[in-house]
Amino acid sequence: MNTREIVETYGKTHIYMVGMDDNPQPKHIEVIIKSIKHDNIFSGGKRHYEIVKPFLPADAVWIEIKAPIDEVMAEYSRLIQEDKVIVSFVSGDPFFFGFASTVRKHLLGVGMKVFPYFNSLQMFAHREQIAYENMHAVSVTGRPWHELDRALLEYHPLIGVLTDHVHTPDAIAKRMVEYHLDKDYTMRVAEHLGNPDEEKIYKIYSIEEISRMTFKRPNCVLLFKAPHCNRQRPAVGIPDTEFLLLDDRAKMITKAPIRTIDLSLLELHNSRSFWDIGACTGSISIEARRQYPHLHIRAFEVREECETIIQSNARLHSAPGIDLHIGDFLDTTIEENTIVDAVFIGGHGGKLKEMVRKIVPHLDSLNGKIVFNSVSEESCKLFREAVEENGLKLHSEMNITLDQYNPITILCATGKHYV
Repeated sequence: MNTREIVETYGKTHIYMVGMDDNPQPKHIEVIIKSIKHDNIFSGGKRHYEIVKPFLPADAVWIEIKAPIDEVMAEYSRLIQEDKVIVSFVSGDPFFFGFASTVRKHLLGVGMKVFPYFNSLQMFAHREQIAYENMHAVSVTGRPWHELDRALLEYHPLIGVLTDHVHTPDAIAKRMVEYHLDKDYTMRVAEHLGNPDEEKIYKIYSIEEISRMTFKRPNCVLLFKAPHCNRQRPAVGIPDTEFLLLDDRAKMITKAPIRTIDLSLLELHNSRSFWDIGACTGSISIEARRQYPHLHIRAFEVREECETIIQSNARLHSAPGIDLHIGDFLDTTIEENTIVDAVFIGGHGGKLKEMVRKIVPHLDSLNGKIVFNSVSEESCKLFREAVEENGLKLHSEMNITLDQYNPITILCATGKHYV
């Protein structure tokens, strides 16, 4: 059965979502169980089960919430179709990066009533007596690093982080140290909030010290922008001399003034995803990452020796989260439904037309853009032909000569429906 369906039995509550903390004796749980009509079907994680087990009926059925979540949703859907009522126990507020949002996504229209509790970041702020109306909340629970990286690169003054068994406080600290973001923030860690016997808060350690520690779960993190830190997003155009180069060859990097024009033509402020093909030193990807932290960036580079260079430059310039692919772009598998908003071609190895042909099925037809820096009339001609052959539009051409270097033609093509 497809779990993403409209549940037809509107008007009846089929799921009661009960929030809780880590207190082993939650008084509100027993009251709620006794006050609602249910079918002895209960659900939650392993930790929730251990806490609520004393309050459950002897014949209770328990559905564990665990990966893969589609299987859990399929079981929920089956029971709801049988007109059964499920009581789900979740951490904190079910609609704060919580299970209620997952249910809403998979079981459209299901009748649900929520009994929210304080989420762990609220409780942490209460314990520390911190005003949290401007807290930027991020969850890396079962999620990639992207939103935390973004929050750090946007220099939010107060960041609250929901963790998991992979994205632990020490893993967060290690990542911040690796990308030189540890001096911009201080970190506090809370364990077992709400549990009177195990609750503990760490707040006197540096981020480097936290990177070498381990913590009990569940836990969460608060990051405070350091009082001395006045950093905002850097000015566009990182000097070329601040990048590690391939074999110290100055010509193997897109020069800062050209880079600035390229990024402007790509209109990355209106994009969600960006591909940097022929990344070499990573200068384009790194500049894009620092200027547009919301972007999902893939960098492609055929030369194996560039992997270390790109990674080193990304660390040097505090640019985490660039998805690097080493190998021939034409041999790289791209998921069929992948859509990209902006593409920069920095190197093509004599296969420019083939590259454009591979890009086009994934390029957003309405807003997509491809920018290419040409250093020869031959490559200009090939790009123009590729644009025409693939139903794109040639948006602009710009000829630039920089210092003693050869003239460059910057060509920009757009999707066929671009206005």
